[in-house]
Amino acid sequence: MFQNIPQVKLGIVAVSRDCFVISLSEKRRKAIVDSYTAAGGSIYEAKTTVENENDMKKALDEVRSAGCNALVVFLGNFGPETPETMLAKYFDGPVMYVAAAEESGKDLINGRGDAYCGMLNCSYNLGLRQIPAVIPEYPVGTAEEAARMIADFVPVARAVIGLKSLKVISFGPRPQDFFACNAPIRPLFDLGIEIQENSELDLLVSYRSHKDDKRIPDVVSDMAKELGTSGNRYPDLLPRMAQFELTLLDWAEQNRGSRRYVVFADKCWPAFPKEFGFEPCYVNSRLTSRGIPVACEVDIYGAVSEYIGACLTGDAVTLLDINNSVPKDIFESEIQGKYPYTLHDTFMGFHCGNTPFCKLAKGASIKYQLIQNRLLESGGEPDFTRGTLEGDIAPSKITFFRLQSTSDAKLAAYVAEGEILPVATRSFGGIGIFAIPEMGRFYRHVLIEKHFPHHGAVAFAHVGKPLFTLFRYLGIPDISFNQPKGMLYKTENPFG
Repeated sequence: MFQNIPQVKLGIVAVSRDCFVISLSEKRRKAIVDSYTAAGGSIYEAKTTVENENDMKKALDEVRSAGCNALVVFLGNFGPETPETMLAKYFDGPVMYVAAAEESGKDLINGRGDAYCGMLNCSYNLGLRQIPAVIPEYPVGTAEEAARMIADFVPVARAVIGLKSLKVISFGPRPQDFFACNAPIRPLFDLGIEIQENSELDLLVSYRSHKDDKRIPDVVSDMAKELGTSGNRYPDLLPRMAQFELTLLDWAEQNRGSRRYVVFADKCWPAFPKEFGFEPCYVNSRLTSRGIPVACEVDIYGAVSEYIGACLTGDAVTLLDINNSVPKDIFESEIQGKYPYTLHDTFMGFHCGNTPFCKLAKGASIKYQLIQNRLLESGGEPDFTRGTLEGDIAPSKITFFRLQSTSDAKLAAYVAEGEILPVATRSFGGIGIFAIPEMGRFYRHVLIEKHFPHHGAVAFAHVGKPLFTLFRYLGIPDISFNQPKGMLYKTENPFG
């Protein structure tokens, strides 16, 4: 299977204003590299220090020859604002700028670099040239502090590299009455993402062509091993699902074209289960756990959001409905007084069964889609509505987020950190009780007020910081978050 998450190859280039001592930048650059390497990182140290445009060209040739796809530009002293910003203009990848703090009050004549001042000119010049770059919250630091900034940059760089070479493959139009899963796709092209839209019939034809594929038994065996005895409730279903998994993987490999990375946004109801003979949820979960998100209900922006989460965390992600409120009796018996949340801070995140097995609590298993069973099999003995992966989602830190286009084709995003509580849901599907501080206000004044759909991507870690940095780098003008109490939203009634 192809590698669907980019590998970041970092390079660092030091810059120096020609009226400053060049050795100061070089010495400080080496100290950063040593500190970053000692912490377990890997970074290519360009030996060319940039004072002018010719140096800039030479440094770019050097990092390109080294295979670097992400770059740190280090202002070891004041720095030359034109060539240092041209590095970002001509480098084909994400760039971060950091600057050196002064080291000692004993050396503030020849040893003073003035990079604190130089960063202002650097930022001004980036703005003049309209060049995107990552600048940390406080971009001036010692070698150890700069090394930590670089470590924070890596997941952001990974996501930028991935999005730049991503293709979204979709199958079918959105289901009826699912306008929320449809949005203008032009903003994705503006980000450099390609989209290949296909019919459900294309997928069905490809699925049937994989009948009796010799690889099916191996996939069935892998599925059975993952599920274990208790999770494998329908062994007869595994060959059908294995056939579908191979169909998607082959489609991705054969249709990547000029792109390196792929995500799917597939229609999964109402026609799918009857024609294919199963619900695709478990297969979707397996691919998502391997860094190839498969979003439900042709949610193209959901698939891209999941991919961002996978790049940032290097871990499995999921896509859930922001689904239902937590009943008051559960809150009072299981949450109140035990966790620092109000009832309105909590909700249940749910989907039919697409959350990866590794993120579910003990007891998860293959089941059937209750709602579709009522609709398509009249509530009888389930057959083709089987295939969901169900269970409570395991307790974890989480970040709920989404990248979305508005109806007038402008990008917007939200980010909210919280956790999944270790409280039984007593419900069906892949589901968990989520707690996000001030969720009630966030729900009203961001999700509802700004017309976000009901699908949200979930990363199983607190990644609000790199997400916010990434969205700013991508030029998204509206990035919302769950504002703390006392910080009013623009639309919030100040009289309560």
